[in-house]
Amino acid sequence: MTDEAAAVRVAAPAPRAAPAPLRLRLRTGVRQRESWLQLLRFGVVGLSGYVVNIAVFALALQGAGMPYPLAATLAFLVAVSNNFLWNRRWTFRRDEHHRPVHHQAARFLTVSVAAFLAGLGLLTLLVEAAGVQEVPAQAIAIVAVTPLSFLANKLWSFGR
Repeated sequence: MTDEAAAVRVAAPAPRAAPAPLRLRLRTGVRQRESWLQLLRFGVVGLSGYVVNIAVFALALQGAGMPYPLAATLAFLVAVSNNFLWNRRWTFRRDEHHRPVHHQAARFLTVSVAAFLAGLGLLTLLVEAAGVQEVPAQAIAIVAVTPLSFLANKLWSFGR
């Protein structure tokens, strides 16, 4: 083998290991202290986003007279920005440089839009079918979609 061929072989990047199956990643994650701390941080960030969301929703609904679906959409857009920044910098900080920020933002937005749509469906059901007032119904809808949002963000948006 020539020196040039040896240099090329040494310089070639090592192949990346395939990610572990989802079931194994979940089982391992549940046993790690850091996963529980991330859940706690996610909850704190979520609480701040929740306060932002409810405040913007109430102002848009009662202050500006918007229909509740439009008020919910505006509140989502404001809160999702807050949540992405804090989750990237604090909740999932160990993983923040694993993927470029635009990849994480796109994935976070995808998860957030899915959670928003599920929450909007629940909000509509609570208001229209159950007769719950708009602001408490919004609060319930946000809490209901939070666990799935955490798992999707941990495993996909910010995960390895």
